[in-house]
Amino acid sequence: MENSNQLDQERREARRKRRRKNQISAYITLLMFIIVVAAGIVIGVKYITETSRNSNEVDDGSRLESLLPTEDELVVPDTSEEAEVVPELTDEQKLDEIINAGIEVMPLEDKIAGLFIVAPEAITGVSTVIQAGEGTKDALAMYAVGGIVYFTKNMQSGEQLAEMISNTTLYTKYPLFIAVDEEGGSVNRVADAGIADKVDSAKAIGQTLDTANAYQAGLTVGGYLSELGFNLNFAPVADLANVDGSIMEGRSYGSEASIASSFMTAMMQGLEEQNVTACLKHFPGIGGSTGDTHEGMVTTERSAEEFREEEFAVFKAGIDSGADMIMVGHISAPSLTDDENIPCSLSKTVVTDILRGELGFDGVVITDAMNMGAISEYYNTDEAAIMALRAGCDMILMPEDFENAYAGVLAAVQDGTISEERIDDSLRRIYRIKYAGMLQE
Repeated sequence: MENSNQLDQERREARRKRRRKNQISAYITLLMFIIVVAAGIVIGVKYITETSRNSNEVDDGSRLESLLPTEDELVVPDTSEEAEVVPELTDEQKLDEIINAGIEVMPLEDKIAGLFIVAPEAITGVSTVIQAGEGTKDALAMYAVGGIVYFTKNMQSGEQLAEMISNTTLYTKYPLFIAVDEEGGSVNRVADAGIADKVDSAKAIGQTLDTANAYQAGLTVGGYLSELGFNLNFAPVADLANVDGSIMEGRSYGSEASIASSFMTAMMQGLEEQNVTACLKHFPGIGGSTGDTHEGMVTTERSAEEFREEEFAVFKAGIDSGADMIMVGHISAPSLTDDENIPCSLSKTVVTDILRGELGFDGVVITDAMNMGAISEYYNTDEAAIMALRAGCDMILMPEDFENAYAGVLAAVQDGTISEERIDDSLRRIYRIKYAGMLQE
């Protein structure tokens, strides 16, 4: 048993070193670019200075004397006011400089691919991916996607999963989101594979009336996810189970906004302390419905006033607590959009006007999975992706046909339907999360 524990510790340490090496490699790539640019500027300034100095060196003393100002012409500098001092850049501003420099040199094709998080099968063509080899390497070279999301079918053991994730991050030219759904209760991709112990459901934790339990759940889940190599968890749920037969029954912390808010933010804190980005879901709130958007269109009859008093209060609590990412659901909410058919994930009113404008969220907005029936049964894959981006979403999760969605968005930028600056805005938000660790180096 002692030897087994020692072996497990050695494997964990090896995985930590590999992840650290991957992070350092990504940082060095960006920093080397900045250094090269700075070196070019220094060389240019030196050349100009030398040229100017050589041109001014003359042997004719009378000419030199004629160039000097007379006593009457001499202007004495005004020292009555202090010279303007250029403020030093903050850490956040320095990070933005690095991010902007990196985005500026990215090919348009890579920019577009970076807006997608996909299952590994979507880019490799393999039916079930359980390892990352040459196929994954070639796929990431062709499509520099922004993230990979794994499911239980991809997981055979802790060692296999960690190695697959580690190799995947080595094969990409840009940092990846390595994502999973690990809420606790009935939604546990890793725990369902027998790789970790399950934590209680949000409902069970909420019923304890002790937010410390939600915080501990976040620490536990975040701990084993981080150790395996995950850096993004599509959790916690911020929905309210506030109608009989709610689709979120069991997955929500309850029906009262004040209680759900405190438990949701506590779990989010636990995840973040383990260096796993939390993604709150599913804005504007799907718990007020009994329908399932996996199967088809679902419309909620909740009024705008009810949304603002209840569901929005929970998401606002998460935003005020520093949420970095929010997932928008596919439910249709006519009271918010004046269109009973459009899913919220495709609505500019919901994403830009309400989530960003009204609630003040400036982080990454990601769609719910775009292969769900509420989208796939009513929209072409490329059409839906373009609509989501034009609505204000930053990332597209699991389109039904990734290659079609990617090609559609690329064409939309090339023909001006979507501006490249709009894409750059999303990439800035994405990379502020991916490179946030640089501020702590």
